Amino acid sequence: MNEILTSFSGVLVNTVTVLLGSGVGLLLKKGIPEKLNNAVMTAIGLCTVAIGVTGIMKGQNQLVMILSMVFGTVVGTLIDIDKRLNSLGDKLAKKSKSKENSFSEGFVTASLLFCVGAMTIVGSMNAGISGDNQMLYTKSVLDLISSSMLAASLGFGVMCAAAFVLVFQGALVALSMALGAFLSDFAVAELICAGSVMITALGLNLIGITKIKVANLLPGLVFVPFFCMAFEFFGI
Repeated sequence: MNEILTSFSGVLVNTVTVLLGSGVGLLLKKGIPEKLNNAVMTAIGLCTVAIGVTGIMKGQNQLVMILSMVFGTVVGTLIDIDKRLNSLGDKLAKKSKSKENSFSEGFVTASLLFCVGAMTIVGSMNAGISGDNQMLYTKSVLDLISSSMLAASLGFGVMCAAAFVLVFQGALVALSMALGAFLSDFAVAELICAGSVMITALGLNLIGITKIKVANLLPGLVFVPFFCMAFEFFGI
């Protein structure tokens, strides 16, 4: 029982920091000049791009990344995950009586920012396999700052993203506990690479350069282990 609690402690801390950070952002929303908030959001976007690019470099086979992203994007677009997440945001907005567009944007942007990327994947795997939560604790500090500024800019939807953090990262930890021993170093590296492509796209969205539907790219992560196994089997 203690081992299970230890494995999930990083997820719980991360969830709490998002709640605290977004709460602070909402309280200070009117006190932060728009010019300053926009500047900080641009800085966060640039840092997000930098983190994504760094993670992409950890990939060992570009074909795995390309095939996983292509197949995953096809599936994600057909399912239209982005639309479903926005619809969920709209429903939550109605219950909280927030402005729907702003709420959905905050919920989706924050959920993806906090849950897609190298630190999420590796941190959750470390927690699930060995009970090492150090990376998730580090990520929690970063998310504390990001959630504050996001909430000040995008509102209450950012705070609700804490629930997505709890469910998504919790599921990754649980999956790692069950299957982590079967994933090779090659598969882990490619998962980081594919996740980093998505985090880079999200960073470009935060800066305002693009409007990529990052949520529709998420199924790519599911394809990565299968392509890795195929490549290892055939010696590609």
